[in-house]
Amino acid sequence: MKKKLKVLLIIEQCNPEWSSVPLVGYNYYKEISQLVDCTLVTHGRNEEALQKFPEHKNIIYIHEGSFSPIYHKLVSSITFQGRVNWPLYNALCYPIYEEFNNQVYQQFHISVSKGDYDIVHAITPMMPRYPVKIIKACHNTPFLLGPVNGGVPFPPGFQKVARQEFAYFNFLRAVGRALIPGYVETYQQADKVLSGSTYTLNWLKDTFSIPDNRISLFYENGIKQEFIETQNAPKNLNYINLLFVGRLVPYKGADMLLEAISQLDQEIQNKIRLTIVGDGSEKKPLEQQVKELKLESLVKFTGWVKSQDIVQYYKNSDIFCFPSIREFGGAVVLEAMACGLPCIVVNNGGIGEYVTEETGFRIEPSSREYVVREVADKIQILVNDQTLRNQMSFKCVERVKDFEWGRKAEKIREIYEDLVKQKADKTLNSDLALKKVEA
Repeated sequence: MKKKLKVLLIIEQCNPEWSSVPLVGYNYYKEISQLVDCTLVTHGRNEEALQKFPEHKNIIYIHEGSFSPIYHKLVSSITFQGRVNWPLYNALCYPIYEEFNNQVYQQFHISVSKGDYDIVHAITPMMPRYPVKIIKACHNTPFLLGPVNGGVPFPPGFQKVARQEFAYFNFLRAVGRALIPGYVETYQQADKVLSGSTYTLNWLKDTFSIPDNRISLFYENGIKQEFIETQNAPKNLNYINLLFVGRLVPYKGADMLLEAISQLDQEIQNKIRLTIVGDGSEKKPLEQQVKELKLESLVKFTGWVKSQDIVQYYKNSDIFCFPSIREFGGAVVLEAMACGLPCIVVNNGGIGEYVTEETGFRIEPSSREYVVREVADKIQILVNDQTLRNQMSFKCVERVKDFEWGRKAEKIREIYEDLVKQKADKTLNSDLALKKVEA
């Protein structure tokens, strides 16, 4: 039996009870730990949630100092003003991450230098903003980074939304690259970088001069096996059920979806119902928009729904409408596809790569007016063509199987094995070259 690789897995955000990046980090850990001899290093804030699973062993928790919670409250008070200023928040949170980063280095640099691990893999933070200091100890141990994702710009025709989302603070990314110690070196020295979208991959290659053989496309999001469609719930045959799932913030485009529905012929409107699952700063303006467009009989808002309960909304729906104009990962699209829902999305970021011509429609973000018009057109096509809906539904389920977490972990293990072999070959060639010189 082949010996399991010994892996140091660094996932600062790793929590099964949270959403977004912490949940993604946890899903990677859960599946990877079943395939390798894994030591997980994570932040102390995740300890309570992870300890509820006795099967999770060999976890090292890095606890923050007494000043960090105070500093985080200060950052939150500055950046959470009705709507979150994420570019500023991420920049100001660097000292909190750096405390974790330094402690990981202090605790593990000796063992990594000695070769106690076959590979070191850092998964979070997923945004390409911060360094990973332990790479300094990876002299003979392969270092894998990612998948990292982010940096996707707002489309030129959506500058009003960009301002609402504080895009004018994005200059802080370049400031960080110039000022944060070890940031550039992390990307330039990593044995392999995994990127979560084609845009980010090309940006990383150009920004850090990473050669093709050291960077690969690897979508960061996945789907649970039990989520993948086996049997849909009985549908309401009186209507075609449209679904939107996401935070109700400007760039997610729920307002464009409502406007698109208002432009549909009455005959089509009579055939559809829309459910909007989620909460956020735009909920009240969206509810007001529904009233102004006289769509009260067609649209229902659920508010925030627990992640484990959302699946029922997918299974009760027929079409997924998600005109987000700037999406890095877009896990909700994978969830919808897993439940057999043809998807209507905007082609900017990761979601435009999940959806193919066989599984839905990708709309170019030329302008707000164009997106609204195209969303209305694609809804009409799918409402009128049940055969097309059924064909796309089947293809969605087939497509999403490649994103199942277990399969993704298997691919990660294959990357581990390749990196270990490459490092061993490189070391052997160096030793042979040295012996020739000495001879």
